Amino acid sequence: MSGRTEGGAVERRPHGVAFAIALLALLPTPAFAHASDRGHVLLLPTGYYLIGGAFAVAISFLVLALLPAASLDRFWRRRLPLFSLGDSARAAISLLSFAGFATLIAAGLFGSRDPLSNPLPRVIWTLLWAGVTLLQGVFGDLWSWLNPWYGPWRLASRLLGTGDEGPWRLPRWLGCWPAVILFFAFAWFELIDPAPDDPARLAWAAGLYWLLTFLAMPAFGYPQWSRSGELLTVFFSMVARFAPVERDENGRLALCWPAAKLLAAEPLPPSGIAFLLLALSSVSFDGLSKTFFWLGLFGVNPLEFPGRTTVIGSGTFGLVLTFVLLAAVFLFAVWLGQRLAGRTQPFGQAAGLLVWSIVPIALAYHVAHYLTALLVDGQYAAASLSDPFALGWNLFGTADIQVEAGIVAGAESAWWLWNIQAGAIILGHVLAVLVAHGFAWRLHPQPARAALSQFPLTLLMIAYTVFGLWLLATPTAG
Repeated sequence: MSGRTEGGAVERRPHGVAFAIALLALLPTPAFAHASDRGHVLLLPTGYYLIGGAFAVAISFLVLALLPAASLDRFWRRRLPLFSLGDSARAAISLLSFAGFATLIAAGLFGSRDPLSNPLPRVIWTLLWAGVTLLQGVFGDLWSWLNPWYGPWRLASRLLGTGDEGPWRLPRWLGCWPAVILFFAFAWFELIDPAPDDPARLAWAAGLYWLLTFLAMPAFGYPQWSRSGELLTVFFSMVARFAPVERDENGRLALCWPAAKLLAAEPLPPSGIAFLLLALSSVSFDGLSKTFFWLGLFGVNPLEFPGRTTVIGSGTFGLVLTFVLLAAVFLFAVWLGQRLAGRTQPFGQAAGLLVWSIVPIALAYHVAHYLTALLVDGQYAAASLSDPFALGWNLFGTADIQVEAGIVAGAESAWWLWNIQAGAIILGHVLAVLVAHGFAWRLHPQPARAALSQFPLTLLMIAYTVFGLWLLATPTAG
């Protein structure tokens, strides 16, 4: 597709990645279950579910009623300086990451077809999607160093003599809509596609995505396409704002409170709002789609699950519906809060600021949802990485490790996992309320108006916390 800006410059909007990934769904393939579906399902006890919901209500009330804005502002502004970290090694680390990625693609195409023996599925779905997300939330923007595009792009730009900016410009109104479209394709492939763990199928999808992204970067410039079209960079940069590690423009590191950097963020455009809500709704639907409740709505016996090929239609419908419902409820809560407070700021600005309070909830549910998969499938990843082509290698000394699925079984392990899962969701809720409260003071300096504006959004956060705990407590298939 092409068009022209007011100045006459050609604009091109390459949405071919989403189309290409969608095409893979049409290829004939054997049906594989998601490998993590074979893992252990530890249902949160009902007592945790009820107590967690009551605790969320109590904390929300205390935050809204008792915490003054000045105290919160001093709390969020505290920093502990550390040291400086330059960018000199960034390109080299990215090139190493690209070399590892290329090896994984080759392993996917030519290695074992067993998704637990081939390293590609476990690296993509466990170490990258579950593990790197957690690292971003703890240590900050590691992805800007680890991503497999920066080093090759920097090398190519030097060889070709091009600068940071590409010959074409994306229109401002486009925002990060390309990343939204691609994130939906990514979520659909992971959650709905019949065989997301098939190594060859995943290798084609990941390799094609890398190639088309790499071609878009010199066309539009690495910085611009990273902000607008590269879904992982957009997602990980949002998650990194939660991290208690801050790095300024001069490379100086400092420690801050978790989620403190969110309050320094600018309002997100509509595309950014959609991206954050889609990120949360897709992980939530991942949990919902396996529940007896959801499968029963479509006449599927969860005790005799017929396979993912039979629920493609209902899964696609559910993925879209979950996003639409969450977006509608969130926007209504913001609108109602602005009405109660006496609207003093544009609705778009209020929604663009307050959506940042979703980040702690999204990260908390991500941790709770993927914790058992990270602990079990992470061991499969360690073993398969030592022998990526199933040739009897032992590159890292981990090829012969015995996978201990019991790490998530037994009374003691279950107790720790339950507490971590429930604690993560409740803590995420508390931080989300604190962040939203800080933004409310930014939008409405008067105490009464700020509290009123937060009442509907706080109710939504409480409901979502209870929903998250219910997902951990209700029976699931797989």
